Amino acid sequence: MRCLVTGAAGFIGSHLVERLLADGHAVVGIDGFVDNYDRSLKESQLALYAEHPQFEFVEDFIERRDLGTLLEGVERVFHLAALPGVRSSWGDSFEDYSSHNVYATQRLLEAALGAGVARFVYASSSSVYGDAADLPMSEDARERPHSPYGVTKLAAEHLARLYHRNYGLATVSLRFFTVYGPRQRPDMAIQRFLTAARDGTPIMLFGDGEQTRDFTFVADTVESMVRAAELGQEGAVYNVGGGSTVTVNRLIEAIEEVSGCRLEVDRQVAQRGDVRDTCADTTRARADLDFAPTTQLREGLERQWQHVLARGNPIR
Repeated sequence: MRCLVTGAAGFIGSHLVERLLADGHAVVGIDGFVDNYDRSLKESQLALYAEHPQFEFVEDFIERRDLGTLLEGVERVFHLAALPGVRSSWGDSFEDYSSHNVYATQRLLEAALGAGVARFVYASSSSVYGDAADLPMSEDARERPHSPYGVTKLAAEHLARLYHRNYGLATVSLRFFTVYGPRQRPDMAIQRFLTAARDGTPIMLFGDGEQTRDFTFVADTVESMVRAAELGQEGAVYNVGGGSTVTVNRLIEAIEEVSGCRLEVDRQVAQRGDVRDTCADTTRARADLDFAPTTQLREGLERQWQHVLARGNPIR
């Protein structure tokens, strides 16, 4: 079938496009190349499938594109395009977050409704929970975002539900928990730590390192999206976690073990918007999507480490 992937040149989006093409689908990708990190990295990801005969690419922002034309013949939408980042979402930059994460989603939902799209899968975030009172985090728990970024992701979730309840658009939202793996964004912790191990440079750690994260390998995340498009209950929300909840201090130790390099840690105070702990209750995804992660943290780190080595300079 014909699928639209927004954010097609990004970290998760590039992996999803590869999977859909491998499964025999035609894919239309759109990406506006927001300047949150080096464009050349996104272009290198796009180049992996840019010449595939079943792939079409559009460079533009959803906020200003003629979406009716873009969605012609599209049966499934996978909406990953967003401006990411908890710490950078404060202050004047919130206008950009509102535009890219909320307004763009509303425009795409409206266009998908008009185009008769059969399924709309939205990539949300565990950031909607904030500092949850109870762990693991359940989809039925109260959402209390701890950052402006989390607010925008939750707002877009609500829009997806509204278009389902009011118009019958078949939406499914997936709350991703700390996705990592090859081609991860350069600002994310695991990519920064592995790159520092390769280059022999210090890492900056915010907080005491005893905060925990539920790390999810990118291939498992992509699998959840494919299954959500096939099996997800219309209007539902699902947690997508990797089952590898560890402290950041333990993560650093694991990276040292995988890389064989000792990391020099520059410890800084905790940052605004950072939550203390995340841990996904994936009972609903297991039941409805028959989804369970298959990549353990050590294996995922080893695969990302090999990618970091292949892309950069040799270890000093």
